[in-house]
Amino acid sequence: MTKPPLDSKNHSTADVEDEPQEAEFQPWSAEQAQAWRQGHPAFSVWRVLAAQVLVALVFATAVAFWFANGSIWLSWMYGAMTVVVPAALFARGLTSRTASLNAMAAALGLMVWQGVKWMMAVLFLVLAPRIVPELSWPAMLAGLVVTMKVYWLALLWGR
Repeated sequence: MTKPPLDSKNHSTADVEDEPQEAEFQPWSAEQAQAWRQGHPAFSVWRVLAAQVLVALVFATAVAFWFANGSIWLSWMYGAMTVVVPAALFARGLTSRTASLNAMAAALGLMVWQGVKWMMAVLFLVLAPRIVPELSWPAMLAGLVVTMKVYWLALLWGR
């Protein structure tokens, strides 16, 4: 059995009740906003970077002791710094005053600093054989990947 098409003359009140009702917007008072901010503190990007360095140090030290090789520690830490140093520069650029002037400046700043971050990370990787004596590529790449994954822990930690 098919229903006839609806037109403006044949609407019933039952049809209107099936549609979801929009909630009325009620702005918070200053006290409500302050209470929410206290319950949901801002998560600092600098804490994430500090956590990345800490995780890199712990893993690099454990792997270096496991293999009894100092060049593995240095390679791991170089891989970690390939993530941390460009990310710190990116965070510094985005938290500057000029990045928060208006929406256009913020969007442009995001694009520019993201580009700087990528170029810096690639430069770190290209220069790795010249900077790190007895470079262990697997250790360096493992340090890079493990340090990057700290972002996921930070997301869980921030909840």
